[in-house]
Amino acid sequence: MPTEILMPALSPTMEEGTLAKWLVKEGDEVKSGDIIAEIETDKATMEFEAVDEGKIGKILIEEGTAGVKVNTAIAVLLEDGESADDIGKASAAPAKSNSSAETPKADTSEASAPEEAGSSAPAASASTAPAAPKSDSGDRIFASPLARRIAAEKGLDLAAVKGSGPRGRIVKADVENAKPGAAPAKSETAATPAAAAAPAGPSADAIAKIYADRETEEVALDGMRRTIAQRLGEAKQTIPHFYLRRSAKLDALMKFRGDLNKQLEARGVKLSVNDFIIKACALALQEVPDANAVWAGDRIIKLKPSDVAVAVAIEGGLFTPVLKDAHQKTLSALSTEMKDLANRAKNKKLAPHEYQGGSFAISNLGMFGIENFDAVINPPHGAILAVGAGIQTPVVEDGEIVVRNMMSMTLSVDHRVIDGALGAQFLAKIVSHLENPMGMLA
Repeated sequence: MPTEILMPALSPTMEEGTLAKWLVKEGDEVKSGDIIAEIETDKATMEFEAVDEGKIGKILIEEGTAGVKVNTAIAVLLEDGESADDIGKASAAPAKSNSSAETPKADTSEASAPEEAGSSAPAASASTAPAAPKSDSGDRIFASPLARRIAAEKGLDLAAVKGSGPRGRIVKADVENAKPGAAPAKSETAATPAAAAAPAGPSADAIAKIYADRETEEVALDGMRRTIAQRLGEAKQTIPHFYLRRSAKLDALMKFRGDLNKQLEARGVKLSVNDFIIKACALALQEVPDANAVWAGDRIIKLKPSDVAVAVAIEGGLFTPVLKDAHQKTLSALSTEMKDLANRAKNKKLAPHEYQGGSFAISNLGMFGIENFDAVINPPHGAILAVGAGIQTPVVEDGEIVVRNMMSMTLSVDHRVIDGALGAQFLAKIVSHLENPMGMLA
């Protein structure tokens, strides 16, 4: 029967998206893996693949439509022998979610949000056809109509088939390769007590009334700004932050950087101070491995590699692309990779695996003239380094006043993961590398 194709959750925080562009039209034949549309999520523009084969019978959401909720029907797929006349007879079988669609393929297992947006079951179709079958335990079995038909022909119990589609959905390949057997055992997850609800503030209407006699302009929240507000609000409320502050002398680094850039000019490489900061932090994470950790609710997860996230400001928000294995990369390699990630972040072309993960982040506002600030930890990270501008400062050395280029840094730390002494040790290592930059080449 005709099957609804639903708006998928293409990122862990996605609740709604913009259907940016259709790459197919009504009447086009598609097969599994074909890219059928481009979807703008709260973080990126991503390609959307078909899971099963069929013909696009009707497009329900026009391209350019914003605010399309996850699990909203956006098109109808017809099977062999069906026509547009059959669309009104669509069954209540679950529709395709196609959320395996981004290109390149992204590993979203390390989601930075506590729960995937749109993970509830799809809304039932307004059809009078019988509901989709359920397993013995009463759970609804999610499978494509084609998979159901093949299973019926083979005499397979769908409850015994493990789905490989989005959220365990059973697709054609699963039933073609399946043999009759026992249903897979359900994993038992420990129940977590619900967190106490935060006190609610004034309603939007109540706040608007305060300014009713003033000239104002309302700015609707897009997906990215809504996600930033939600996640960082939760972070500040739930993470026990504490702050460690130190300054680093940059004179040796500035001279060393100038010498290196002269040598690298022929290769088109120009190192920034931020490149040295990334490298210094990556090495410090290796030297203080207990600080290379994240909070995982009921445990602490310690990472072996140094995966360093760097905040990148874009219009309407920010990204934190992750430089994986940063401790193993040269300064020039880090510089090239960071420029590429930053450029693609500004165009919203990063895949989820490029901005998820890491144990630690850097937020540098020095280029805007900010001398020092306190950054909010990006969960589940254990810490974030806020970097200010390098400023000519009088310093006492050996009883004499000299002028040095000093850079202020503040390490925001999750006290559940890193204690004060450990955080101080970690920050000291960062400062040591910045003040002795030649050692970072060893």
